[in-house]
Amino acid sequence: MTHASSHRPLSLDLASESRRVKGFTSTRWRIVDLTPGDGGPWVLTLQLYLTERAAYRFNLDAGTPRLFVRCGESSGEPRPSAITASQDVAASWLDGEQQVLEVAMPLALRARLEAYLARHGEAPDEGRQKKRKGAGRAREQTA
Repeated sequence: MTHASSHRPLSLDLASESRRVKGFTSTRWRIVDLTPGDGGPWVLTLQLYLTERAAYRFNLDAGTPRLFVRCGESSGEPRPSAITASQDVAASWLDGEQQVLEVAMPLALRARLEAYLARHGEAPDEGRQKKRKGAGRAREQTA
């Protein structure tokens, strides 16, 4: 079951700028507008997942928390298709040769993310304890 508080529609707009370096022209895309609601040219839903709590905390504790937008094939014109506050998810998109744009996280979303972590708790430690003593180990044979 998902809570309405874990879903947030966001509108964004993109702009391109051309750069000329050593005789070559390249186009760089960036997010120029990000607002709550569904009134923009691109509307994506920011969905929060319990499994990403450690990544959310890492992002919030960074100097400038970011949101990451998957925009399709890295070689094509951007077509935003997903948004996340998890750098781990964004890294997996990049590994899949997807174009990822990032933007500073608005203060209202930072507060919402902090509230989500407060409500659901911080992520458990990575060093999870075993269910029973010796679980996951080969049994020792006594001679």
